[in-house]
This record gives sequence, structure tokens and C-alpha cells, in this order.
Amino acid sequence: MYLDDYLYHVYNRGAHKLDIFRSEFQYNLYLNLVEKYKVKYKVDVFAYCLMPNHFHLLLKQNNSGSISRFLQTLLNSYVQAFNQIEGHSGTIFQGATKSIQVESDEYSFQLVTYIHFNPVAAQLVKNPELWRFSDYREWIGKIPFRFEGSELLKIFFGNSKEYVEFMSIYREEKTLLNLNNYLFD
Repeated sequence: MYLDDYLYHVYNRGAHKLDIFRSEFQYNLYLNLVEKYKVKYKVDVFAYCLMPNHFHLLLKQNNSGSISRFLQTLLNSYVQAFNQIEGHSGTIFQGATKSIQVESDEYSFQLVTYIHFNPVAAQLVKNPELWRFSDYREWIGKIPFRFEGSELLKIFFGNSKEYVEFMSIYREEKTLLNLNNYLFD
């Protein structure tokens, strides 16, 4: 059950870890469906990252809205379109979509960073700015916001420049952590 005015980290992956996004068209189709159904079900989208075999969304349910209905309609619509495009049948997702209620501001901004750094961690790109299927470029001021991320950006970081600096530190810490793990294995 989702409560109004709380943030939720929502995620799922492809059944058997298979890709759920196989083309630029499919990524864009999913985002267009998010845009369509977020209005209908009164849901705000504060951050997102679509990866080849999974997705992350940071959502908030507004008064009389429904994240549950939003997700059900979004994923059913996407599965139907995917199946038609790919000549596939049945579900493409691994079980029910998972969600975690975000209970602190600190966790919120760490979560946004985690979501945006996901393509780098998966070694799909060297810099999160290069991944076109997240809102990172919006958060750093390269393109206009499509969804509501600017609200959280202002609350947690003030502006795009501050977020870029925070991500730089985050990236250095991740690199050092990975190097230390490598050296001591």
C-alpha cells in the first residue's frame, strides 16, 4: 500500500534477467507511457533510470492518486507493446514490482545518486551523462526536466552545479571502494 506524499523507490527487472528494453524506440515508448499515466493516476516522477534489463523510478503518490494503478497500467501497457513488437507472449517482468518507502532526506538524495550512477556501475557508460535513458542530464542542467525532478534537486542540492559536484565526489568514492576491493581480494 502506498501513502500520499511519501517517496517510493520502485524497481523491477526482466524475467530470467532478460532485456526489457531492446531498442531506443522501446525506451522512449516506456517513458511516453510514464508521462501519460502519471497524470491519470496523480503520481510524480522525481528520478528514473531505464537499464536494458531493469528500471528504477522514484515516485510520489499525490492526494487521491495511486502508484499501484499507475504501475499496473504502465507495465501492462508496456508488456502488450513489447510483446507485439518482439513477437513475444506472456510477462517480461520478474514477479511483482518491488518498492521501498523512502523514510529520510539523506536516503532520498543517496537514492537519486544511486539511480543516476546505475549505468556507470553496470559499465554501460563511463559517465552518467552519457546514458540517455535516465534523467541525470536533466538534473545537471543539460536538458529541461520532463518530470518533477527539479523539485528534489532544489531541496537537496540547490542547483545543478551542486549536484554535479556531489556526483563527482560520489564517483571518486565508488572508484576508490572498487579499487580497494580489487587490491584486497
